[in-house]
Amino acid sequence: MTTPQRPLLIPSPRTPGAPELPYTPIYADQLNSISQNPKPSSGMDSNSQVDNFSVPDNITLNSSSQHSNSSLQSRTSGRNSRREVSFRGNSVGELNSSELGIKPVRHGSRAESEGLSTSQKEINDEDARLIYITDPIKTNEHFEFAGNSIRTAKYSFITFLPRNLFEQFHRVAYIYFLVIAILNQIPQLAVFGRGVSILPLAIVLLVTAVKDAYEDYRRHLSDKTENNRLAWVLVNDHFQQKKWKDIRVGEIMKIAANDSLPCDMVLLSTSDPTGVAYVQTINLDGESNLKTRYAKQETQTKNPEKEKISGLIKCEKPNRNIYGFQANMEIDGKRVSLGPSNIVLRGCELKNTAWAVGVAVHAGRETKAMLNSSGAPSKRSRLETQMNREIIILSFFLVALCTIVSVCAGVWLRRHRDELDTMPFYRRKDYSETEVENYHYYGWGLEILFTFLMSVIVFQVMIPISLYISMELVRVGQAYFMIRDAVMYDASSNSRLQCRALNINEDLGQIKYVFSDKTGTLTENKMEFQCASISGIDYNGGMAIYQDELVGYSVQVDGQVLRPKMKVKVDPELLNMTRSGKHTDQDRHIWDFFLALAACNTIVPLTLETADPAVRLVDYQGESPDEQALVYAAAAYGFMLIKRTSGHIVIDVQGERQRFNVLGLHEFDSDRKRMSVILGCPDNSVKVFVKGADTSMFNIIDKSLSLDIIGATEAHLHSYSSTGLRTLVIGMRELSASEFEQWQSSYETASTALIGRAALLRKVAGNVESNLRILGASGIEDKLQQGVPEAIESLRMAGMKVWVLTGDKQETAISIGYSSKLLTSQMAQIVINNKSRESCRKSLEDALILSHKLLTDSVVAHDTGGSSEAEAHPLALIIDGTSLVHILDSELEEQLFQLSSRCTVVLCCRVAPLQKAGIVALIKNRTDGMTLAIGDGANDVSMIQMADVGIGISGQEGRQAVMASDFAMGQFRFLVPLLLVHGHWNYQRISYMILYNFYRNAVLVFILFWYVLFTGYTLTTAMTDWSSMLYSIVYTAVPTIVVGMLDKDLSRKTLLKYPQLYGAGQREEGYNTTLFWVTMVDTVWQSVAIFFLPLLAYWGSTIDISGLGDLWTLAVVILVNLQLALDVIRWYWITHAAIWGSIVATFICVIIIDSLPSLFGYWAFFEIAGTGLFWLCLLGIVVAGLLPRFVVKVFTQYYRPDDILIGREAEKFGNPTALRNGEIEMNPIFDPPRR
Repeated sequence: MTTPQRPLLIPSPRTPGAPELPYTPIYADQLNSISQNPKPSSGMDSNSQVDNFSVPDNITLNSSSQHSNSSLQSRTSGRNSRREVSFRGNSVGELNSSELGIKPVRHGSRAESEGLSTSQKEINDEDARLIYITDPIKTNEHFEFAGNSIRTAKYSFITFLPRNLFEQFHRVAYIYFLVIAILNQIPQLAVFGRGVSILPLAIVLLVTAVKDAYEDYRRHLSDKTENNRLAWVLVNDHFQQKKWKDIRVGEIMKIAANDSLPCDMVLLSTSDPTGVAYVQTINLDGESNLKTRYAKQETQTKNPEKEKISGLIKCEKPNRNIYGFQANMEIDGKRVSLGPSNIVLRGCELKNTAWAVGVAVHAGRETKAMLNSSGAPSKRSRLETQMNREIIILSFFLVALCTIVSVCAGVWLRRHRDELDTMPFYRRKDYSETEVENYHYYGWGLEILFTFLMSVIVFQVMIPISLYISMELVRVGQAYFMIRDAVMYDASSNSRLQCRALNINEDLGQIKYVFSDKTGTLTENKMEFQCASISGIDYNGGMAIYQDELVGYSVQVDGQVLRPKMKVKVDPELLNMTRSGKHTDQDRHIWDFFLALAACNTIVPLTLETADPAVRLVDYQGESPDEQALVYAAAAYGFMLIKRTSGHIVIDVQGERQRFNVLGLHEFDSDRKRMSVILGCPDNSVKVFVKGADTSMFNIIDKSLSLDIIGATEAHLHSYSSTGLRTLVIGMRELSASEFEQWQSSYETASTALIGRAALLRKVAGNVESNLRILGASGIEDKLQQGVPEAIESLRMAGMKVWVLTGDKQETAISIGYSSKLLTSQMAQIVINNKSRESCRKSLEDALILSHKLLTDSVVAHDTGGSSEAEAHPLALIIDGTSLVHILDSELEEQLFQLSSRCTVVLCCRVAPLQKAGIVALIKNRTDGMTLAIGDGANDVSMIQMADVGIGISGQEGRQAVMASDFAMGQFRFLVPLLLVHGHWNYQRISYMILYNFYRNAVLVFILFWYVLFTGYTLTTAMTDWSSMLYSIVYTAVPTIVVGMLDKDLSRKTLLKYPQLYGAGQREEGYNTTLFWVTMVDTVWQSVAIFFLPLLAYWGSTIDISGLGDLWTLAVVILVNLQLALDVIRWYWITHAAIWGSIVATFICVIIIDSLPSLFGYWAFFEIAGTGLFWLCLLGIVVAGLLPRFVVKVFTQYYRPDDILIGREAEKFGNPTALRNGEIEMNPIFDPPRR
């Protein structure tokens, strides 16, 4: 029981800088007068209402009477059309803080949910972190706390060369060419010049290293700028500027308005008399709305420059949980509890608060922001990884060829060992000197070894190093066309697609899982009030008009016109009733309804200047966009919140300024699913207004008062929710003097508890939130980004599973799921909300049994020919962050994976940033399906970096997600053209390009191999050195690059119309082991045709080897280019120029080379080209080489067509029947195999 001299008000956030209105305190002995005048007074002008209202102003704020920082989120109503199975544990598990410590691989970082208070347990001394306020030396004496310097760069000056080379040599081909270059340095094996052999690899490594060095140099500059920023730190009893990197734990800092926090600090005092500070957390959780933090009253009145603040903070060890903080503070002999509302994290910005003073508790790499920032990984595309596997196979091919040559060479040497001394072109003995010695002959064994190593050097082109360069050029071209795609241009932000990682373009065509953030990614983060049900009457805005079309939507305050910033649709009938006064019961219910919308929130009204100095806009800032929408709606109907001060709010009610004292506030929590405010009204009555989810509100409504109204409201709620609106139920009741006094005493006791404070506060709230009279319900539309439902539908038709990972409340996520068509009424929902590991285990086991039963029922219904409705039992899994704390990084991960793999949709609510990365890793590590993560805030960075492909939305929530992403774009709907069109094209192009390069180089190697077999295994070549060098540079390189950039197997229109075509990439139809071996078999056949046809044709003739070498050169170039032409789908003038130009260029080069007397093979081309047999051989080689491939293509197209062929034929002939058949014949998309 409070003393008669103690005010009973609990302060609420106030508008910074707003003048205080004079009023007097209410004491306990005045409470009896409250219930004596329950009716509102009439005929009172606005001034008298404000000035004469006797409510306390000189508030003594107790440290325990601060609000938590939980924000109210609107809740969806229960839908009768959906089936929901909820698994919720009854026991509340307690986590040891060491489980949340600095563990690089731990993703279950969400230690406490909003319903699990950080003050529920004591902090053990061994788990505690002791911070001595104003004494950093003593603080750091026994504990090695991290400094405040940060580092995001990957390399240092010393580690750059070894680490960069290590990363580059992940490419197996680079290791191969390094070995070749080393072998060529040995004199006995020097087939080519020593410098020339190392040059190609050196150039490739150098270019990549320069690019990586430049990127890391930019990161170093960013780190340097961040570390050298200045902050005001208390030094020798005065605040002095100090570099961020020099700040230590235990030091006191002073932060000015609009400044960023250099470290995690506990608030000690603020410029607001009640200790309120407003912060913006864009860089932390992606939200742009202001959030409130509080300083304890024990430190609020202290000035560190005038009096020394001595105290001890005992807090938890550093962890990644940005939503929780657990600590105790001992100061002036008192011990007070600290929670999440008392700490401001690094990266937040102080807003609408002149200054704030705090003590550093976490610095540098130990801050929550840095712990949630995982390092930028080096990503390589899936195709490139598979290509490394095929390169290893080609290496075995190479070894086999070299082994054959060396063994045959050994046999040949043994067979001709008696003739080696004088055999022409070999001659083992050197007779040029007086003493006869062996001429570079090292014995039979070494000769075999040298032959093997020389074979490796001669056949080195089997591994195409030019492929990597060609791939980089093709990726640049693909990126250019993606960037210039007008379909992905966002006019609202004037931004185009950004390609920030060029080496994973083709991965866009193989995505199986899409992990998406909600706020700012699926939605515009804009809510709009649509309709209301008041006292059982539905005001659905059938003839709704915008408020700015009406007279009276603005108010006059101090000679200025105040106008809400946001437009709201209003119902004309309801608007007229709000203006007509409180003459009937329905009118009074309407007034109470909108009064609840205007008062039951934590919104801070800010005034903005306009071009007209007499007009100002009121901008409502708050943690929840739902609250903003409701307050804007109340203002549109004449209940405008214009001021929030310490302990009271001022609302303009139909032109009359009325002041309401905020006597108490119970903010939203996930257990109650509602919030309430206790108001002292101008008529001296005390009322409690409550709003929340219908599932919780109907349990506390007094059904005996208005049973018919409750039934009508439930029907309206079902109608609203079926259209995808977010719904809230509003209720109220008056409190008697004894009820209020009892609540006040209970609240003070609960809020000062150090252990179990959250549970006690919930109990106090539950007692006062009872026996309510229902006022009505609201319907809010969450403004989705344009095209989101259609985009999600297209992605799902393409065989992708879309997961939504959000930090929002569960009901908010479910509502967005329905409005975005991610969830449907036919889905059975499995909800898992648990607070201990054992309850999570039980819930997962039950859910697996249920999912197995539903899937079994679907199979049985299908086998028995049941209805389509009975056949399909799509499942939706909904799980919260608290449950994931116990599941991720534990043995329960496997069960979660099995359950999620059976579900069509997965919604993860209230998840921390690193938990998002953990969920992505859960799928990435257990399946072969490609993962894509998309988000817009800094809280999405870890998820974006963990996924195979990361996409940042360049929206309104900062640039952190964009900077960490592989691709960035302006709208979620752009995913459809990016994946289904460009992703498909990129995958098909790169896949074909890899196989073609393997084929092109292998053909040449096999021709050289056949020639070696016919020339005594001497490893000489018939082709000139110039032709061998120009083969991969001039003769065949350009067509590959051009086709890789421009070819399109299907048009954009077809790919968008039939998303199932995207499944070709998921099934790896463009590049797989089977295609590789088929290509190799075809390669061997073509090499046989190219080599043996001229050999047989000119057998016994006088044509020298140089002439045959020219024939083989021209034949292989013509054949590989014609095969490319045979596979090209879309021809452009540049494609013609590249393919036919390469053939012409080859003829010109051969002619020039053979026209130079200084080179080997002078005039050989003119000798052999002058015969008709030469041209006949070229024709025969082309026909014989391409005939098998042509036959296979015809057979496949007519008898075994795949989706791509069906779509291509439909495009070519425009046959609607073919299109329909194509839909029927499209291959089913199955889940990827387990790893």
